[in-house]
Amino acid sequence: MAETLTTLKKRRSCRAFKPDLIEDEKLDAIIEAGTYAATGRGKQSPIIIAVKNQEMRNKLSKMNAAIMGADFDPFYGALEILIVLADKDIPTYIYDGSLVMGNLMNAAADLGIASCWIHRAKEEFESEEGKAILKELGIEGNYEGIGHLAIGYAAKPENEPAPRKSNYVYYV
Repeated sequence: MAETLTTLKKRRSCRAFKPDLIEDEKLDAIIEAGTYAATGRGKQSPIIIAVKNQEMRNKLSKMNAAIMGADFDPFYGALEILIVLADKDIPTYIYDGSLVMGNLMNAAADLGIASCWIHRAKEEFESEEGKAILKELGIEGNYEGIGHLAIGYAAKPENEPAPRKSNYVYYV
């Protein structure tokens, strides 16, 4: 338990990645951790798309930046992206997908891999272009984008955690 708590306390979002790929064994372990996230009634509504293809990664970056109205790489240079989508027909899909994202981030941190949750997956995959990507990948269903996980090796040291706010917890 102490190792888990240490990992949870040290994990930070990374916004500068080295141009290095993650070893397949580590990436597979991170993805597997995502598949073990708790889901409502065990329905396993989420799916994970591992993007290693640089052409697809760059296309998604451009789409995401356009939604944000920005002219920079919203993936902060990470070469690999994990995308979590969840089945909207399951009432707990947003929570389920969020737990998958959390498992992915914490497993990555445990293996010395940096990550950052990038938003706008919902808008991306609601677009005609996003729907076409899913169709091209053979993914069918009523999926909503929950998030992207930019993942890789950090280009600079992690920041120290901010102090926890005084009214975070109430005991009754």
